[in-house]
Amino acid sequence: MRCYYFNPIKSTKRVLKSYFFLKNFLKGHFCCKLAIPSVLLKPTFPMIYKLFPIVLFFLFSINPSESIFPNPKNIKKSTVVSLTTPRLDSKTEVVYNALKSNQFALPNLESFTKALKGFYLLKEKGLIQKDILTLVDFSLSSNTKRLWVIDLATNTILYNSLVAHGRNTGEEFANNFSNAAQSLKSSLGFYSTGEIYNGKHGMSLKLDGLEKGINDNARARGVVIHAANYVSDRFIKNNKRLGRSQGCPAIPEELSKGIINTIKNKSCLFIYYPSVNFSSTSKLVS
Repeated sequence: MRCYYFNPIKSTKRVLKSYFFLKNFLKGHFCCKLAIPSVLLKPTFPMIYKLFPIVLFFLFSINPSESIFPNPKNIKKSTVVSLTTPRLDSKTEVVYNALKSNQFALPNLESFTKALKGFYLLKEKGLIQKDILTLVDFSLSSNTKRLWVIDLATNTILYNSLVAHGRNTGEEFANNFSNAAQSLKSSLGFYSTGEIYNGKHGMSLKLDGLEKGINDNARARGVVIHAANYVSDRFIKNNKRLGRSQGCPAIPEELSKGIINTIKNKSCLFIYYPSVNFSSTSKLVS
C-alpha cells in the first residue's frame, strides 16, 4: 500500500470545495456498485473534517494513480537540443568563405575542409591548444605556394609559402609517403607542433605525429620544420622544380623564423594528399 502525505486543511472554503468534488465523484463512479450511506452524501459540517481523510484514503486504496502523484523517478527530463550550431560540413564552408586572404591565394576547399574537421576534433581532445592551423597541400606542384598558416581566431591567412617534400616522395609532385625511418619520404596526416631547437639548419621546430601508423614516428625520424636554401623561387628557376628534403616540410629561409614562432607549441599541422589508403586508415579524416 502506498502512503501519501497531505497538507493540513487550513480553511473552511477549501474543505467545502473538496467535499463537493468528492461527493460528485462518489455519486458518479460508485453509487451503482456501492451502497453509500446518506450520511456520507449529506453530512453535517463538523463531519467534513472527520470524513475527508477517510474518503481520500478509500479512493487512493482503490486506485492509487501515479497520474495524480507521479513518481519523480519516472519523470523524464526534457532534452535541450541546440539548433544554433550548424552541421560541421556547413561550418567549415562558412569559415572558408569568411577567410581573410591577406592578398594570398586561398587553399582548396577540399583540403581545408579536412584540415578544419581534424582541427576541431584535436582541439576537443586537448591535443592542440592554439587556434592556429597550418595546412600543407601535397596534391599541388612543389613549384607553387602550398603551405598556409591560418589564424582561426580571426579567420586570417598569416602566411602562404613554398614547402618541400621528401626526396623519395616524388619529383615536382608528391605521390609516395611513408612513416618508416630512413625512407626519406614525407608523412601525411595531423601533427602537433612541438618545441623550438637549434640544429644544423638553424632554428627548427619539432613535430609530433598524432596518427598511429601514418606519422607517429615523426619525432623519432627527426621530421621537423626547418629553413632550407633549396626552398626558393631561384632554385625552381634553375632546376625546374623545388628542392627536396629528407622527409621534412622545409620552408624558405626568409620566412622560417616568422612561421616557426607563430605555430610553435601545440598548434595543428595537417599535411594533405588525396590518398585512398590514407583516408581509409586515418581516424581523423573521412
